Amino acid sequence: MKKIISAALVLAAALSLAGAKAKKNDTLKVGATPEPHAEILKLVKSELKSQGIKLKIVEFTDYVTPNKALEDGQIDANYFQHLPYMESFNKEQGTHIASAGGIHIEPIALYSQKIKSIGELADGAKIAIPNDPTNEGRSLLLLQSAGLITLRDGAGLTATPLDVESNPSNFKFVEIEAASLPRVLADVDAAIINGNYAIPAGLNASRDGLFVEGSDSPYVNVVAVKQGNENDPRIRALVKALQSDKVRNWIKQRYPNGDVIAVF
Repeated sequence: MKKIISAALVLAAALSLAGAKAKKNDTLKVGATPEPHAEILKLVKSELKSQGIKLKIVEFTDYVTPNKALEDGQIDANYFQHLPYMESFNKEQGTHIASAGGIHIEPIALYSQKIKSIGELADGAKIAIPNDPTNEGRSLLLLQSAGLITLRDGAGLTATPLDVESNPSNFKFVEIEAASLPRVLADVDAAIINGNYAIPAGLNASRDGLFVEGSDSPYVNVVAVKQGNENDPRIRALVKALQSDKVRNWIKQRYPNGDVIAVF
């Protein structure tokens, strides 16, 4: 009996050590666009490492691939998108992606290399806007807030140029993939660019934006996971680390003009 008990204790100890080793080498793959998302994730690598979680950041430069990779299980989470986009993507693509926690807002802005104020937009000016559903609607709502156009009642977050009810200056809307907007800025009169593409291009919303979205924006950037994984201990640890004073203070110092605003 003693030998059996002894053997059982040895086996339990071995399993415990194996489990501890597995935890120590636990890898969490998170997809992100380069800035600010990947940069923010780098801040919490050491914190997660101390908890036995190895954070691997997988960078993407578009809005579709990181959600496909998440749905297919190639990555464990992603951090690049706001809630309305995530909800629209699920509806359009049949994916099962959920928010595990909100981290920050990136106000979008209208930029131009040809004019200095929205009052200088000429009749028939070409304005480039993102071509994905929610960011296109977001851009048109920004133009409406600036008093440049009027959308039909009920158009909301999924508005398209077809929902423009009043366009007194006959603006021409050029629908472009969001990632390409900084590159076409010189070819149009103005462009509305998302923060995660404006920042790497050297654009500052406060300094360069002709009109900037308000800080009360509902477009909160979230850590997204496959539905059902919201309470995975690794994911909870990631969200907790991101929603920290360290990250909040870094965001304030890195983006003092409000290009990125923490929401926690």
